[in-house]
Amino acid sequence: MNFLNKYIKIIDWYIIKKYLGTFVFTLGIFVIISIVFDISEKLDDFLKSSATSSQIIFEYYGGFIPFYLNFLSPLINFIAVIFFTAKMADQTEIVPILCGGASFNRFLRPYFIASTIIFIVSMIFNQLIIPETNRLMTNFENTYLKNQDNTRNNIHIQLDSNTYVYLESFDNKTDIGYRFSLEKFKGDDLKSKLMSDRIAWDSISRKWKISNYTIRYVDGLKEKMVSGTEKDTTLDMKPLDFDVRDNIYSAMNFRELNDKIEKEKIRGSGIMVNLELEKYKRWSYPFSTYVLTLIGVALSSRKVRGGVGLPLGIGIGLSFLYILLIQFSNVFALKGGLPPIIAVIIPNLIFGILGVILAVKAPK
Repeated sequence: MNFLNKYIKIIDWYIIKKYLGTFVFTLGIFVIISIVFDISEKLDDFLKSSATSSQIIFEYYGGFIPFYLNFLSPLINFIAVIFFTAKMADQTEIVPILCGGASFNRFLRPYFIASTIIFIVSMIFNQLIIPETNRLMTNFENTYLKNQDNTRNNIHIQLDSNTYVYLESFDNKTDIGYRFSLEKFKGDDLKSKLMSDRIAWDSISRKWKISNYTIRYVDGLKEKMVSGTEKDTTLDMKPLDFDVRDNIYSAMNFRELNDKIEKEKIRGSGIMVNLELEKYKRWSYPFSTYVLTLIGVALSSRKVRGGVGLPLGIGIGLSFLYILLIQFSNVFALKGGLPPIIAVIIPNLIFGILGVILAVKAPK
């Protein structure tokens, strides 16, 4: 029995080492391929832009590489598991393990230990590192690569239960808004209304500079008008609240995303689903490592004719099906009214059930 336990522990370390080694190697290959394709696609844009080589390397690819490392990790993990396990099955290494007294569940243990390591790293990346590196990449893209209109028109925002803001237009490039009004109510009664030709964000003082303003104070039947040329004021809004770009949510850290969601509950500007999808994906996506590992081991632990090729082909097909399911669920959340938390759970739930079925049918 002691010999069997030592033998199984040796097998555990062998599987963990080979599993993680195959995963890291495959992930590195795929990231290099992604970089090569991205350079070939954006080379003309890089040459036309005014960005320096150091900015392209450290800002754009400094965000691009961590993003794709994290994005590809569950799927590369899936392919690595299938490739490594199918190779073990083809070389008749799994049969002696199971015949030696180890159950299939015990055989899964080293896989899930390695998956836990990948899960922890992926969770840390999702919550702490990726938002910061995404900020570098999105700032570079929005500055040098995307030629789009930076102006948002006819903006209505509710800052709190009694304060409403209107802007005829806001330029995200200069952080300047035009035809600004700020209304404060007490219940249904208007208490004050500020109107201004121009409002600008001061990034140093982190306040708004209001130019050529008029304030109308209302107290029952009494009214008072106050005018001025310039005024600094603190408001619960920032230029980011008026951003028209669709890639800013991925660059928000955990605190910023939660703050934005809380504000959106009051303002109702129509981006709540996008924010909640981004938040829940950061938590749910790393869990796919466990789901895909279970499917991978159950699918490739049987020795079949054709060697590694058949399980690997099926695994790649399932990878594309998994990505397709994620996209479908996201579209249903954005356009079909599906709750975002359900949308991010559905792919892992369906593939989790598939993994359990395959594990039950796997050779014992």
